[in-house]
Amino acid sequence: MKRKRYKRKEQLTVSRKKDSAIPFIEDEEAKEKRRLRLTIYGQWAIGILLIIGWELFTQWKVLDSYYWSSPSIIWKTAYIAFMEGTLLDDLLYTSGATILGFITGTFAGALLGLSFWWSYYYSRISEPYLIAFNAVPKLALAPVLVILFGIGFSSKVILAFMMTVIVTALAAYSGVKSVDADLEKLMYSLGAKKIHVFTKVVVPTSMPWIVSSLKINIALALAGTIVGEFISSRQGIGRMILYAGQIMNINLVWVGVVVLSLLSILMYFATVWIEKILLKGRHGS
Repeated sequence: MKRKRYKRKEQLTVSRKKDSAIPFIEDEEAKEKRRLRLTIYGQWAIGILLIIGWELFTQWKVLDSYYWSSPSIIWKTAYIAFMEGTLLDDLLYTSGATILGFITGTFAGALLGLSFWWSYYYSRISEPYLIAFNAVPKLALAPVLVILFGIGFSSKVILAFMMTVIVTALAAYSGVKSVDADLEKLMYSLGAKKIHVFTKVVVPTSMPWIVSSLKINIALALAGTIVGEFISSRQGIGRMILYAGQIMNINLVWVGVVVLSLLSILMYFATVWIEKILLKGRHGS
């Protein structure tokens, strides 16, 4: 009996050692979800700590509340502006001009960059002018554009358009130059026409390059809209910040800055969502 018990104990010990030697392989999907959850928790925790620290430092007089305001005062000022209706109108004006300029600029830039594939001479002749125009500070042309198109909504859209179109065109052109020449020859050898090669090879190959410019473009479009509102405008968050600075209302200035920050974050995540849709299936998603 003692020998049998000893053998059983020995077998259990060996089996436990074997189990411990087998590495634990975590499911990739569960691992990705866990990483995403922890990332979101970390982002929220840092944001909350920054707001709490900002509020406490102003309460403790570490930061001068006249220049730096405080989250509680900014919230009260934003609530008053929202109830009066000015903040919502300005937000809709700025976001509308930004989104419209972003969409038209990105679409036109993508078409321009993709068009370079059709002709070698056309692309080579146009390339230096495209690069030169990209080097021109578009914001420096803002006063001219405002005078040309007026102080209304259209001039802000044009500024946002100008800020995004060349960036997208250069990105699309880089995608065109990365197209596999051997794949093009194979398509032609199989009887494909040029339009088929363009739609089936060139556009899908260039799409990641175009999509990569979206996150940059949304920030540039917002910057163009704000600069246009700074120069001359009847509405918009930029006009509100400029007006608040002129009357020395620092709290309202901070309201504009915070609203613009939240708007840029929201637009950034929107571009991430659009990127996932456009590149669906390319990276195993």
